[in-house]
Amino acid sequence: MNGILFWLYLINLTLLILHEMDSAYWQEWKLFHIPGGIGGFLLIHLPLWVLALYGLVLLHDGMLAGLVLSLVLSFAGLFAFGIHTWFIHKGHPEFRLPVSRGVLWALLLISPAQAVFTILVWR
Repeated sequence: MNGILFWLYLINLTLLILHEMDSAYWQEWKLFHIPGGIGGFLLIHLPLWVLALYGLVLLHDGMLAGLVLSLVLSFAGLFAFGIHTWFIHKGHPEFRLPVSRGVLWALLLISPAQAVFTILVWR
C-alpha cells in the first residue's frame, strides 16, 4: 500500500506542477490579485515545491510528516480543481483549453485517491 501511495503522491505532485506551469501562462497572479507579477508568483511557489518534494522523501522514508504532507497535497489538488472550476463557471476565460481542463480533471481523480490511501496507510 505504501508503494501505491508513493506513486499517487508523485503523480499528483506532477499534475500540480503542470497546473502551475499552466497558471503562469494564464497569469494566475492577476486572477488571485497576488502582487509582484510573475516574479512574486514564482517566489511564492519555490518553497511550496521544495516542501512538496521533501514530503515525498519523508513519505518514502515512512515518516508521519510525509503522511501529513500527502494529505495537504491531496487537498491542494482538490482545491485547484474546485477554485478553477468555480472561476470557469463565473465566466473567466482562463483554464478553458482542453489540456488545462484535462489537468484539472486528472487532479480531481488522483487527489481523492491519494487522500484515501494516505488515511489507510496512516491507520
